[in-house]
Amino acid sequence: MTTPLDTIRNFSIVAHIDHGKSTLADRLIQHTGGLQSREMVEQVLDNMDIERERGITIKAQTVRLNYTANDGKTYVLNLMDTPGHVDFAYEVSRSLAACEGSLLVVDASQGVEAQTLANVYKAMEANHEIVPILNKVDLPAADVDRVKAQIEEVIGIDASDAVPISAKTGLGIPDVLEAIVTRLPPPKGDETKPLKAMLVDSWYDTYLGVVVLVRVVDGILKKGQKIRMMGTGATYEVERVGVFTPKLKDVGELGPGEVGAITASIKEVADTRVGDTITDDRRPTEEMLPGFKPAQPVVFCGLFPVDAADFEDLRAAVGKLRLNDASFTYEMETSAALGFGFRCGFLGLLHLEIIQERLEREFNLDLIATAPSVVYQMHLTDGSDIEMHNPVDMPEVTKIEEIKEPWIRATIMTPDEYLGSVLKLCQDKRGVQADLSYAGSRAMVVYDLPLNEVVFDFYDRLKSVSKGYASFDYEMTDYKVSDLVKMQILVNGEPVDALSMLVHRTRAESRGRAICEKLKDVIPPHMFQIPVQAAIGGRIIARETIRALRKDVTAKCYGGDATRKRKLLEKQKEGKKRMRQFGKVEIPQEAFIQVLKVED
Repeated sequence: MTTPLDTIRNFSIVAHIDHGKSTLADRLIQHTGGLQSREMVEQVLDNMDIERERGITIKAQTVRLNYTANDGKTYVLNLMDTPGHVDFAYEVSRSLAACEGSLLVVDASQGVEAQTLANVYKAMEANHEIVPILNKVDLPAADVDRVKAQIEEVIGIDASDAVPISAKTGLGIPDVLEAIVTRLPPPKGDETKPLKAMLVDSWYDTYLGVVVLVRVVDGILKKGQKIRMMGTGATYEVERVGVFTPKLKDVGELGPGEVGAITASIKEVADTRVGDTITDDRRPTEEMLPGFKPAQPVVFCGLFPVDAADFEDLRAAVGKLRLNDASFTYEMETSAALGFGFRCGFLGLLHLEIIQERLEREFNLDLIATAPSVVYQMHLTDGSDIEMHNPVDMPEVTKIEEIKEPWIRATIMTPDEYLGSVLKLCQDKRGVQADLSYAGSRAMVVYDLPLNEVVFDFYDRLKSVSKGYASFDYEMTDYKVSDLVKMQILVNGEPVDALSMLVHRTRAESRGRAICEKLKDVIPPHMFQIPVQAAIGGRIIARETIRALRKDVTAKCYGGDATRKRKLLEKQKEGKKRMRQFGKVEIPQEAFIQVLKVED
């Protein structure tokens, strides 16, 4: 028996990091009896250790709650807990497309922040009904009226009937549930039409295989049905249909407007693409749901084991992680300096950090990550176009007509007093200002920036120039032609491939000098003098020299003719020259780690 449409409410919670989204979800689950009090833990829906520690949501989760409203009817509430971070923007847009309304949670002591804006605009694009909720009103610093005015001014939605709550103490939670039922619209759908369902997310379960989170739009999804994924064309037979209350509970079927999970002995998460349309294999629907696009990694970096013997363990580990995260890609690569490893693609910097941390924690590996780089597009003189992830693969300069690099549109919210230093930081990173406006005492700056400058240390620098008060959010815009050059680092005349990078011509010199200075400090002295150089093509742009270890050969001469001393010194000089010609410079692993941190 499917649930009647007018008693279903599908909604998500939109908030900036740390404004109390997961805590509000906990209270809603507790209030509607989704879990008994002994099963409750803080942040029920964040089930990875990293999510808990960092206070962020990485994977979308869903929970179905039964709520008896003041009008006596029992409603089914489907809450989608989505990630808030920009790296997972595509997943967020799919989760929002599966709902009809959003709760906009704003911290009453902090006000509107950059991520709040970005995700609210996404919710508006998805035509959501939005209910503003002011959290943390029990704090002494809370200023409800100011934040209401700010929501109206910055976002442009009516906040006069915003619901004041404190998710921590449970104050105002019944009002939120009533607002969901009375102010958010029910879903639309027709159960007589052919099955059309959206694949919202998927993850790997050791016992069940891939679990797929779906939102049914039309038709009915039931056990034993043969389904087809329209994006990949693969067909499967549904084995289980269930809903999360947060525990997975089997149900017979899912009707229009309902959100649930299915398993169908799918082997890999890569076969289930977020945003894909699921339909009945025998009676398919005519067209796919709009907005589907395959995940595109934006940032690439090499991951190498510190100990070469761990390579097989790393291979097994990335294979397992890939099972659970289809937006992460990897291929094998070798480096003269670092040995065997993998070239990995990520959705953004946070994604990179999380994957690296999970590999180190869950699989107990020690890793070195090379400098992150982005995808460049090259137009060659023979008319062909190529994409390049690794600076080592760059074709000869004579064959390249133009290089394009990815740009982003960044929105930065900052208190007034730090505006100057934030603007200077953006200028330093080759940014172009697009907009500057004020909301009360806070400035909102919109900048176009090259992604290549942002991936290194932009976020850390932004936090330090604004004492942690500025918030930052970005979206990819397009590729622009740029004057980029490949900079190589030569040690004793030999290029070190792990340190080569693409930089803007105006930046090359300063960055080259910084790396050479760093290498001079971290490479131990050898028996001969070692030059460390940064080069663009055949032109050396920076040089440092590591002095040789010398033995005092004239110590045994006391008195006598000066020519005897000179003869010994000349002889030593010849020997050093010969050593330098044939000597190999061992660059310790720590040196790479240090140099890749030079950006900090």
